[in-house]
Amino acid sequence: MQALSSQIKSSAISADNVLSSIVKGWVGIALVGQWMFAIYIFTVYALPTIAGNSEVTHEMLPGHGVKDKSFIDSILYFSHILPAALMALSGMFQLFPSIRRKYPKFHRINGRMFFVLAISGALTGLYLTWGAGLRFSDIGSLGVTLNGILIPVAIYFAWRTAIKKQFNLHQRFAVHSFLLVNGVWSFRLYLMGWFITNQGPNGNSANLDGPADITLSFASYLLPM
Repeated sequence: MQALSSQIKSSAISADNVLSSIVKGWVGIALVGQWMFAIYIFTVYALPTIAGNSEVTHEMLPGHGVKDKSFIDSILYFSHILPAALMALSGMFQLFPSIRRKYPKFHRINGRMFFVLAISGALTGLYLTWGAGLRFSDIGSLGVTLNGILIPVAIYFAWRTAIKKQFNLHQRFAVHSFLLVNGVWSFRLYLMGWFITNQGPNGNSANLDGPADITLSFASYLLPM
């Protein structure tokens, strides 16, 4: 009886093991997704412009596109999207405990780079949305606007708690920062998942201001947080 009891205990799936497996699975999927997103940014936005075929990039831009804007707006746009690709390539490494333990210097340098690029991306994104007018609609841009406002807030607390060596709180705010920075990436995933589930648009519009579009634009970062 004792041997049978021990065997049952050893084969039982604990809640901690299940949670650990789910987290590892999510990290693995997110890592692949982030790198694919980085490749997408380089392929769709950066490479055509570098090759001198910027018209391809202009057709992919929201609203009227930077072709109708000033040269400064064009520079700010690419200073917004290229750091996004760099963050997609490097940001996930901040979430690996083994990397934090074995390579603390890399963790600090990579984290600071991530924070600086994230704040730059948030500020340029807010300007491009409301200053340069690169948006499909006003109401459809409210979700990404709140996203851009919350990014510097979360990063500030992540930085402050790291300075104070409150590492449990630092990790919490750093994860919030990561989720907020990747709100646009998550929105694309949510939107495509919504289309697949409904076999097409349902509550969506061409200007991304339908009820489903607005809900998903907020849920893309508030829900995981």
